[in-house]
Amino acid sequence: MASNKEAPPLPETTGENEEPKPEITNKETENAESEKTKEDQILTLMSSDGKEFKITESAAVFSETIKNMIEDDCASSAIPLPVVDGVTLAKVADYLKKKSELGSKPEADRKKFEEEFVVAEDMRGLFELISAANYLNIKDLIKSVAEQIADRMKNKSVKWVRKTFALENDFTPEEEQAIRDEYPWAWEGVDPDTDDE
Repeated sequence: MASNKEAPPLPETTGENEEPKPEITNKETENAESEKTKEDQILTLMSSDGKEFKITESAAVFSETIKNMIEDDCASSAIPLPVVDGVTLAKVADYLKKKSELGSKPEADRKKFEEEFVVAEDMRGLFELISAANYLNIKDLIKSVAEQIADRMKNKSVKWVRKTFALENDFTPEEEQAIRDEYPWAWEGVDPDTDDE
């Protein structure tokens, strides 16, 4: 027969508007403190040129690559990122920090941040950012940068695209003219200042 001391006490009904307070066990407190400590842990990201950036774990986990390193206990010291230079890593670290801060904000605020973060970058900066985001597997940043690159390509000429992306023209003038003749709609609406004719 079990004694009453082992069973949790039932809340008393006094008729007052007081609600019974749930008991918090030591285990629950330990888990909450452990989560808080884990969130506040500071990580060091090291760029390919040796620059170091401090970032909280709660911000760093927006990168799937870093998140996996943390889960595998590979993030105890500086995390080397050999394909990301210091200038780009500074931007990525700022992005991750802001993303973490906006976690509970309305969707409109988060979307506005994503758009504004990449709009000021030149094409080279966008290429560096998308390369870093791809390496670090930051899906939202990849999406934002890709959308910005696509927006900038709208209505641009073939010549502009080749120059911007360092693509070699592998068509002869005759082949290119044949394509223009077959698909004239593809050249409609091209910005006149960037047209390659």
